[in-house]
Amino acid sequence: MVFGAGAAIGVLGGMIGLGGAEFRLPLLIGLFGFAALSAVILNKAMSLVVVLVALPARLAAVPAAEVAARWPVAANLLAGSLLGAWAGASWAVRMRTATLCKVLAGLMVLMAAALVITHTTALGTLDLPPWAQVPSGVVAGFGIGVVAAIMGVAGGELLIPTIVLLFGEDIKTAGSLSLLVSLPTMLVAFARYSRDGSFAVLGANLRFVMVMAAGSVAGAVLGGLLLGVFPELVLIPGLALILLVSAVRLARHA
Repeated sequence: MVFGAGAAIGVLGGMIGLGGAEFRLPLLIGLFGFAALSAVILNKAMSLVVVLVALPARLAAVPAAEVAARWPVAANLLAGSLLGAWAGASWAVRMRTATLCKVLAGLMVLMAAALVITHTTALGTLDLPPWAQVPSGVVAGFGIGVVAAIMGVAGGELLIPTIVLLFGEDIKTAGSLSLLVSLPTMLVAFARYSRDGSFAVLGANLRFVMVMAAGSVAGAVLGGLLLGVFPELVLIPGLALILLVSAVRLARHA
């Protein structure tokens, strides 16, 4: 059942080029009965595994030299996202469970909006001057780091459109850059969570994490193969609706 749930989430994410962690979180809370903070920590661990697996494959699709040439973009976002990840994790461990559930519900609505905007509109670029681009990247990175830490996700849903809008990169390159930003950002959040007593849930459920992560990776591969099979005009609204329904259920759970 755990492997199957992970695989289903991986397929959903793989069909749109994401890891699916935003779909995994409500399942951890609603189906498997984990407390909100425990679910976030477990989700973060599984997201980290999925990103580590996806990174080599992504770098094979986009030449590493091409990504390396754009290191200032990743560095700019990391300057904010690393601080945001630490702050977000710090806030999450201090929140009451009911408050955290409501915050997670609100962030799922944000993810649904980002999903629809990214996949149904032609993203341009803001053409900001250099003096405005750098601080904007730091601020955006901080916000994304906070969201990724609190939800236990990689943050690609927000990073990719940010990279396109602020820095004018194409979607394919933005996807690779987002992974390079996500990995250290997730490690910082993980380090912060490791200082809290709730982190013990990871050791107590390590087998659960590995089985669901394996399912997520397998599902993501299958979802990638199904890319383009379902028209985005049907797929994206359907996935956004899943997130909105999950948000409502999570808010009620609070």
